[in-house]
Amino acid sequence: MKFINEFRDAELGKSLIARIRQRSTKPARLMEFCGSHTVSIAKSGLRQLLPPNITMLSGPGCPVCVTANADLDKAIALAELPDVIITTFGDMMKVPASRSSLQRVKAEGRDIRIVYSTLDAIEIARSNPKRPVIFIGVGFETTAPTVAASVLQAQQQGINNYYVLSLHKLCPPVVKALLDSVEVKIDGLICPGHVSAIIGSRPYEFIPRDYGIACVISGFEPLDILQCVDMLVAQVESGQPKVEIAYRRGVKPEGNRIALELMDKVFEVCDGNWRGIGVVPGSGLRLRKEYRRYDAEKNFGIKPGRPLEPKGCICGDVLRAVKTPLDCKLFRKVCNPEHPIGPCMVSSEGTCAAYFQYGEGYGR
Repeated sequence: MKFINEFRDAELGKSLIARIRQRSTKPARLMEFCGSHTVSIAKSGLRQLLPPNITMLSGPGCPVCVTANADLDKAIALAELPDVIITTFGDMMKVPASRSSLQRVKAEGRDIRIVYSTLDAIEIARSNPKRPVIFIGVGFETTAPTVAASVLQAQQQGINNYYVLSLHKLCPPVVKALLDSVEVKIDGLICPGHVSAIIGSRPYEFIPRDYGIACVISGFEPLDILQCVDMLVAQVESGQPKVEIAYRRGVKPEGNRIALELMDKVFEVCDGNWRGIGVVPGSGLRLRKEYRRYDAEKNFGIKPGRPLEPKGCICGDVLRAVKTPLDCKLFRKVCNPEHPIGPCMVSSEGTCAAYFQYGEGYGR
């Protein structure tokens, strides 16, 4: 398959690993921001193949995982309103909020439907004109343009019963927050490919400039990531950090201008609440005033109550890369994909789920 098989070539992989081993002399702590990178690294066993002086850390790049319980509780409160139809992506169903989950609320009789795109949610709204249909907008810059498009479609087609609960997050501001916290020291950042396909490479320029940290945007196949690591090692060894693109088949420096314009037309920047990190200024998106009539939180009176965190869960620490799933007393014993205690075990992009599924770190 084009752009897949050639990026899984074992001989090329061996060559890249040999080159990394040869040129890497300094200790290097590299963080992959994106949850899809975390899964690919674990599935391919890349962490074990790299030289011991290279430490791979997993960051907060799982949009389901970083959604704070305070925001999840809003979704639950909306689902419990009379006659409301909640539409959401499937990986949100099992995420435990403070007191319940969408899956549990659905089992209690509420109308919650899994959709595969905002087009599905719009169609449900069109087919149920007398019932409010709320789409739970979770995701980074990758999904925000599609949600923005759904709002414009609802406006253009006169669909007045469609609403969005915007829980979207922006990636560069939280990277800055993590670096400012100095809780975790890193030498290089594997920047997210999907997000960068939208925003481009320029929003990361502050990272090498202000923090002296190497940055390379990576694709998602094993060879993509090895190439990215090789480029990061070259920057670390030379002491010349910069932003580079190793995923040129998907990312341009300027990003996707149409998607960015669409997102900017419907949304405005606000503060975002991140699990394990807290409120990060300028890291969220809310509907602009002219589209406020589609804002679920503004149009429905909900009182979700004080958020509660699951006892013993260290998902927040894992998202900040100060701990790994292996440090959690619940991991594999109590918390597993069938009975998740925290969201890092729920999402297919969650670090805990990746460690569980692919045996990352077992026997060490």
